[in-house]
Amino acid sequence: MKSNTSSSAKALYASNKTEHIGSFLRALTLKKARYDFADRVIYEETLRQVENAEIDNLIDIQLDLDCSVMTDGDFRRAWWHFDFLEQFNGIDGYKTRRGLQYKDAISKAYDVRVSDKISFHADHACLAHYRYLHDAIEGFATAKYCMPSPNMMLLPHVRQNRTYGDDLQSYIQDLGQAFKDAIQALYAQGCRYIQINDQFLAYLSDDRYREQELLNAMDPIQLAEYAVTTLNLALADKPCDLVVGLHIERGNFSSSWLYQGDYAFVFAHVLTHLKNIDRYFLEFDTPRSGDFACLAQLEHVEAEVFLGLISSKTEIIEQPEQIMACIHIAAQYLPLSRLGLCLQSGFASTEEGNKISYDTQWKKIKLMNQVAEHIWA
Repeated sequence: MKSNTSSSAKALYASNKTEHIGSFLRALTLKKARYDFADRVIYEETLRQVENAEIDNLIDIQLDLDCSVMTDGDFRRAWWHFDFLEQFNGIDGYKTRRGLQYKDAISKAYDVRVSDKISFHADHACLAHYRYLHDAIEGFATAKYCMPSPNMMLLPHVRQNRTYGDDLQSYIQDLGQAFKDAIQALYAQGCRYIQINDQFLAYLSDDRYREQELLNAMDPIQLAEYAVTTLNLALADKPCDLVVGLHIERGNFSSSWLYQGDYAFVFAHVLTHLKNIDRYFLEFDTPRSGDFACLAQLEHVEAEVFLGLISSKTEIIEQPEQIMACIHIAAQYLPLSRLGLCLQSGFASTEEGNKISYDTQWKKIKLMNQVAEHIWA
């Protein structure tokens, strides 16, 4: 499908062939401040001062690493998604009895639920958080705002709620409109680049979960259509100078993961039907994601595809020759001009972070740039 993004806006990013996914490891100073605030040892103003200082430092590091697109590292969040979602009207965060089971880890016991009709809250913290990043960068790079996909609310335990009952059409309409309002509000704050992180599409990629949906009398293809509708509603009437990337997130907590399976299902039923997406960030760091042959399905989709070949989960530094070989294989299915290189995911989708060192984190950013200089110079 096509994007309404203008050629001039796309041209601003044409030479940018590497991107990180947004989140970075938190310094101990920041972690302690967040814990102290939770324990009422410090006031919110003190926490904000610590966050601001750490974000300023991160911007300087990104600048030193030649990142042309920068984020605040998710430094104001405990989670990559809950902190954002629970600030909508009708969505509440709450403590659960047990955390989410990843492959080799269990997250903190927390989740969100629907408590009322969903809509955007005019005082959503994303606006002030983005504005700080925008002003701190001062035009020497692009400020990228990372947000969870509205499709996160299509996971079964949240879409099955008392407020909407069986009326999924109204649920989807309200979700799409709420996120559309959020995107338009961010744009009004100066945001020109948004990255949407979608774990639900990884969920649909996994045979185990599609089978479970069928057992519960829900057709996965219908769910895919809901996902398309929700995102297209959220991006309807998108300003033509706003660039949008979509990252399919397969789970990222303490270097562990949630979902496996190739991209065939979501390419066929979702990605080829989405509008106004300019870049896809796809994880290809392990065999869990399948091979590159599926990229041929995106031949007639205008969006660029950034290959997540560098893991944010492991301490091992990938070999540049191996990364370049993988890119050339992918270029057999999509032109090299439509490809880019990215990290597989963020380094710290939650405040705990992955099991890697700060030094390795920065080395992996440098590796991306090194490879890109050889491939796309």
